[in-house]
Amino acid sequence: MASRITVAATVDDARAAHYLRTIHSLFPTAGITGVSVAQSYIFDAKLSAAERKRVAERLTSPLTERSSTRSVIAPAKYAYAIEIGFHPGVTDNVAKTVRQMAEDTIRRTLKSGEDVYTSVYIFLCGTVEERDLVSIARELHNPLIERASVFAYGEEFPVTVPKVVLHEHQAVDRVDISVGDDELARIGKQGIANHDGTRRGPLALSLNTMRTIQKYFATKKRNPTDIELESLAQTWSEHCKHTIFADPLDEVEEGIYRRYIKGATKAIRKTKGKSDFCVSVFTDNAGGIIFDDKYLVTHKVETHNSPSALDPYGGAITGIVGVNRDSLGFGLGAKPIANVYGFCVGDPKDTAPLYRDEARTQPLLSSRRILEGVVKGINAGGNQSGIPTPLGFVAVDQSYRGKPLVFAGTVGLIPRRVAGRRMYEKKARPGDYVVVAGGRVGLDGIHGATFSSEALASGSPATAVQIGDAITQKKLSDAIVREARDRGLYSSVTDNGAGGISCSVAEMAKECGGCVVELDAVPLKYPGLAPWQIWISESQERMTFSVPKRKWKDLKKLFERHDVEARVIGQFTDSGRCVVKFKKRTIMDLGMEFLHDGRPVERQISKKPVRTLTEPSRKARAVPLRASLLNVLKSPNVGSIAFISQQYDHEVQALSVTKPLEGKGRVNTDAGVIQPLPDSSRGVVLSHGYAPWYSAIDTYAMAAAAIDTAVRNAVAAGASLDHLAILDNFCWSTSNSPERLYELKRAAKACYEIAIAYGTPYVSGKDSMFNDFRGYTKRGEKVHIAALPTLLVSAISVVPDVSKAVTIDLKAEGDGVYVIGETHDELGASEYFATLGGATGASAPRVRAKKNLKAYKALATSIERGIVSSVISVGRGGLGAALSKAVVAGQIGASVDVRTLPGTASSADSVLFSESQGRFVVSVREGQEKQFERALRGVAHAKIGTVGGSHLKITLPKETLKLPVSALASAYRKPFKDW
Repeated sequence: MASRITVAATVDDARAAHYLRTIHSLFPTAGITGVSVAQSYIFDAKLSAAERKRVAERLTSPLTERSSTRSVIAPAKYAYAIEIGFHPGVTDNVAKTVRQMAEDTIRRTLKSGEDVYTSVYIFLCGTVEERDLVSIARELHNPLIERASVFAYGEEFPVTVPKVVLHEHQAVDRVDISVGDDELARIGKQGIANHDGTRRGPLALSLNTMRTIQKYFATKKRNPTDIELESLAQTWSEHCKHTIFADPLDEVEEGIYRRYIKGATKAIRKTKGKSDFCVSVFTDNAGGIIFDDKYLVTHKVETHNSPSALDPYGGAITGIVGVNRDSLGFGLGAKPIANVYGFCVGDPKDTAPLYRDEARTQPLLSSRRILEGVVKGINAGGNQSGIPTPLGFVAVDQSYRGKPLVFAGTVGLIPRRVAGRRMYEKKARPGDYVVVAGGRVGLDGIHGATFSSEALASGSPATAVQIGDAITQKKLSDAIVREARDRGLYSSVTDNGAGGISCSVAEMAKECGGCVVELDAVPLKYPGLAPWQIWISESQERMTFSVPKRKWKDLKKLFERHDVEARVIGQFTDSGRCVVKFKKRTIMDLGMEFLHDGRPVERQISKKPVRTLTEPSRKARAVPLRASLLNVLKSPNVGSIAFISQQYDHEVQALSVTKPLEGKGRVNTDAGVIQPLPDSSRGVVLSHGYAPWYSAIDTYAMAAAAIDTAVRNAVAAGASLDHLAILDNFCWSTSNSPERLYELKRAAKACYEIAIAYGTPYVSGKDSMFNDFRGYTKRGEKVHIAALPTLLVSAISVVPDVSKAVTIDLKAEGDGVYVIGETHDELGASEYFATLGGATGASAPRVRAKKNLKAYKALATSIERGIVSSVISVGRGGLGAALSKAVVAGQIGASVDVRTLPGTASSADSVLFSESQGRFVVSVREGQEKQFERALRGVAHAKIGTVGGSHLKITLPKETLKLPVSALASAYRKPFKDW
C-alpha cells in the first residue's frame, strides 16, 4: 500500500551546497567532489496512480524542480546515498503539512491508520572511504530521533514506513510502595518497574519524598496506581516546584525565593506606591507590567537545557513555542510580540568525543552540532510563528560542553480590559468543561519534567525529547488572541508545558477546587498509549481551557474555523479532589491539597567552598596589547553572532525600532527597542545581562554583574529606571551540594540587594537545577562536567517615545567621546585573561550600585534631552572591546586618550580590558558637550577624545595603539565566520 514521491532540484540546490560545505569542513581529506539531494514523501495510504501524480505536481515547483512517483531521483553517478528520516513517533512537521495538502488535492480525508512520512536522500559523489562514510552519516543525523540508511551505487531503495506500532501495557497498575527504603529509593530514582523488570524512567523523587507518599497511601489503606505516582512526580519535581529555591536554606527559613526574589519585589513595590507599574507578578505564566492606560506588556524567559543536550533542534523549538504559550497563558491570553534567546555552549571547535554510557555506544553531541541545532530550533519556532526575534546572545565556555543552557523568552501584549472584564485575571469555575486544544498527545515528552530535574547521563530517556510544530501553534494562537479571548468564550487558560495535562489541569483545578478527567477523550497521535503516558506526556502545541458549558459550541466552531482540534476531556469541580478516569474506571483519586502541597519540606545546609585563586603571571600578561585587543574581539564571547541575527526575522509584525545588528558595520547589540502599537509612540526596551565566568571567583559578583549589565544595557538604549522590571533565570549545577547551595545563597542575596538599590522589581523568573553531565571520555574514563553557576537577567522597560532610542554606532566626525563610570583593576575571570589561557585571577568586578545609579539616571536624562549621539555599554572585553564595537558599527574611527580615566586601574591592560561595571562609552554631538557635562555633574566621567578618521587610536599610559577600523571589523567578524 505504501508509495513514494521524490522531488529533486533542477537548479543549484542550497541544501546540497550546505551538506557539501559541512562535509568538506569536517572531513577535508574525504574524496567527496559533489552532493545532490532528493526529498522523499512516503504515503502509507491507498492512492491511485492519478492521485499520486496530482499530489506530486503540487509538491513540485516546475521552474526549479522535477518529481517522480516511480523511483528515487538520483544523479547518473554517485558513490553512496544516505537516507535520513525520523524514527517512529518523532514529530514530522513537514509530513503533517504534506498530508493536509494531499487531502486538499485528492479531495478526501485519509483514513485512520493512513499517514504521510518524509525522508531525505543525500547522494555523495567522488571517492568515499568506508570509514569516512560511517562518520559522515553520523554527522548528518541525530540517532536519538533519526534513522540513517546507507546505500551503495546501484542498490535498491526500499520504501520505509516509520509507523508507530505500540505494544504498551495499557492496564493501570498498582505500585507496591509498602517496601523497604532501598526499593523505595530505587523507584524514586529509576522509576516504576515494568513487568519485564525494566524501569519506566526517572521520577526524580527523594527517599524522604517517597516515604511521604508511602504514608499518605497507608492512610488510604491502598497502594497508588502508576498514574497517581507519575502525577505526583511531575507535580513535585524540582522543575515544577523549584524545591531548592522554596525550602529552608541555613538561616533562611522561608527559602531564598521568598526572601530574596519575591521579597525584593514586595519591598520595591511598596516603596513605589502609586508609581508601581507592576500588575501581575509570580502568579501567572508570565509577569505583566503597565504599558499604557489600555494595555499591559508581559515577559517570561524559560530554559530548555536537558532536551537540547539530546536533540538541540527539538529542545530549542520546544523551548520557544513553549514560552510563546506562556504568553498566551498569561491572564486570558497575551499576543506574543517578540522573542529573545540565549545559548550557553561549549567551544564549537572542540572535537573530543564524550559518551553518556560506559560502553561508549551513546555519544554526546558535539558543541558545534548543539549550537547548530538550537539556532535552527529558535529560527523555526519564531520565524514560522510570525513573531520577531530582536535580541539574543551566545556565551561559550567549556563548562557547558556536557549540558548547554538554552534560554527562550517571549514578550506579550494584552488589553487591560475588554467589555469591562479584566483580561489579566482568570479563574476556572466549578461546572466548566475541561477543554484541550491544539496538538495531539504522543510518547514524545514523557518524563520531561522529571528528566530536567536530574543530571544528563546514560539513563536519560529519549522520550523526553519533543519537536514543536510552530504552524499548528500559530493557528491556536490566532484563534485565542484574535477572537476567543475577546468574545469571552472561556474562564481560564494555561499552557500544557511540563507534565502535560497532568499539571495544566491540576493547576487550573486549584482555582476552583477540583476536577474530573476522562482520558479516553484526549486526542492521540497514534493508538496504544498507556493511561499514565497520556496524562503526563508533554507533546507540544496544546493548551487547556476552562469553558462554560453554554459557550462550548461557539468555541468549538471557532476552533474548527481556525483548523484547531479541541476536545472536552472532563469537568472542573469543587470536590477538593483530582479524579482521572479511563474506560469509565477511576484510575486516579488524589486530594487537591496533597497533590499540590503534600510535598515534604527538605531542610538544606550550605558550606562555604574553599578556592585557591591565582593571577596570571607577568609573562602571560606580556602579550602585546594590539594583539590582545584583536584576540578579545575574535573571541566568541565578544565577537559577532551575525550568523544568527541574519537568520532570525526581526521585522515581522513591523515593530522593530532598533535592530539586532546596528550601524553601517552591523554590530550586535545587547538591547532592542520595539513599538508594539503603530498608533502610539510608546515603546518597549528589552535587554539582558549575564556574567557566568565570575562564578569561578564569587557568585555574588556574578549575580550582581548580571543585574547591573541588564539594567545598564537597557539604559544605554534609552530606558528609564522609573519603569523598568527584571526577570531572573538561575541555572545551577550539582545543585544540592552544600558548596553549590552556599554559592546559590550568595547569588540570591546579590539579587535582593542590587534590585533594591536600583528599584527594579522582579516580575517573573525560573530556575533550572542539575545542569551536569556525568559520562565517559573516549578512553572510558569517568567525567563530570558541571555548568558554571549562571544567572541570566532580562530587563523590560516602557519608554514614552521610541524616537529617542539610542544605538551603539559612532555617528559623525567631531563628536566628543566620553567614558562614564570608574575603571578599576578588575580583570578576574575577564575575557582578556581567558585569551591568555592561564589563571582566572581573583578580582571579579564589583557593582558599586549607589554610584552606578546616579550615573544611569544622569545618562537617561541626557538621552531624554536628545544630546547623545550613541551609547554602548562597557561589558565583556572591557573598554577596548566597547570602543572597537562602536567604531566598527559606525564605520568611522576615533582618537582617544584613556590615561586619566576615573578609577584605580593602574596598568595599561587593566585600563583596556578591565570589566568594571557601571560604565558607558558615549558620543555627544558637537556643540552639546557642555550641556552633557552639566547633566553628569557629580558622576565619574571623562572626555577621552573625538570621532573621526579611519583608525581607532588609543593613547595608553606607556604606549599608543592605532588600528584600522577594517582590521577591527575583520577580527570582530571572525567568530563563527565559516557558519
